[in-house]
Amino acid sequence: MLDKLIPSNFSGVVSVFRDDRPLFTKASGFADIPNQIPNELNTKFATASAGKAFVAVGIIKLIEDGKLSLKTRIGDVLCFDLKQIDPDITVRQLLNHTSGIPDYFDESVMDNYADLFKDFPNYKIRSSTDLFPLFIHRPMLFPRGEKFQYSNSGYVMLGLILESVTEQPFDIYLDSILFSHVSMDYTGYYESDRLPAKCANSYIFDELTKQFYTNIYSVDVKGTGAGGAYTTISDIENFWLGLIGGDVVSKEMFAMMTSPQTEKGEYGYGFWLNKNRKSPYIQGSDPGVSFISPYDADTRQIITIVSNLGQDVWALHKDIKKHI
Repeated sequence: MLDKLIPSNFSGVVSVFRDDRPLFTKASGFADIPNQIPNELNTKFATASAGKAFVAVGIIKLIEDGKLSLKTRIGDVLCFDLKQIDPDITVRQLLNHTSGIPDYFDESVMDNYADLFKDFPNYKIRSSTDLFPLFIHRPMLFPRGEKFQYSNSGYVMLGLILESVTEQPFDIYLDSILFSHVSMDYTGYYESDRLPAKCANSYIFDELTKQFYTNIYSVDVKGTGAGGAYTTISDIENFWLGLIGGDVVSKEMFAMMTSPQTEKGEYGYGFWLNKNRKSPYIQGSDPGVSFISPYDADTRQIITIVSNLGQDVWALHKDIKKHI
């Protein structure tokens, strides 16, 4: 039944996981279109903004270890000129997108992430600080804490806080306390011009030529605190199971991360929340990339869908949920 819901042209992986075991998995399409290399269940896919949850977990781990607090001011942690960014912004305001820091990719005025790189080459972005020219000189959007407004820039700052406190690259820290800890053995922040084996290319369709081309000139070369991790379906399931089991941060802290932390209740710390507040989810979208993975607390169910053609995984998720 579920197999029939997946479009014949879908490229990516679909997984339904319940009570610690897979109920349905399917890989389809190609990781490398010209060479006809198929996607497989263990293919590593780009996940765009889904990585914000990894960064949030890293921050909460530092809070549990007594090295930070939700009230810590960024001006007390980051030892560089913040320009027009308010130094009194707190870690909590970064986590729940109420900081007021201007977003380097403002979806209210930009439709395509690739537009960022018309005047600023994407090959220059291999670390979080490489994004500074896109936002650090701009004025605050609103006073800190005033309202929720999704901000990639805010999570770039969280990645830098991880680096400042731990004195190591944020992805190395995340590997030590999260990826390696819960058997996310195939997850990492890879550079697009030197991807390891079993990584899917992400493709964009050119309406003019009717051909697919890769997104290597349309996204950051390497992910930052704002996102950009590569992972597999099984690693994401291990991520959820590790957090639910209290293996990375305490169950109490995970409950806080996945409870409403904004006025309208749509966001926790690194996790989106659905209307009934019982299904936290992570998601991401970039040119050629789409990803969603919610955890349903009532049914202990994880539905993870990723596409390396940027297809509508959200509609497919709704269809699958209706039929199980």
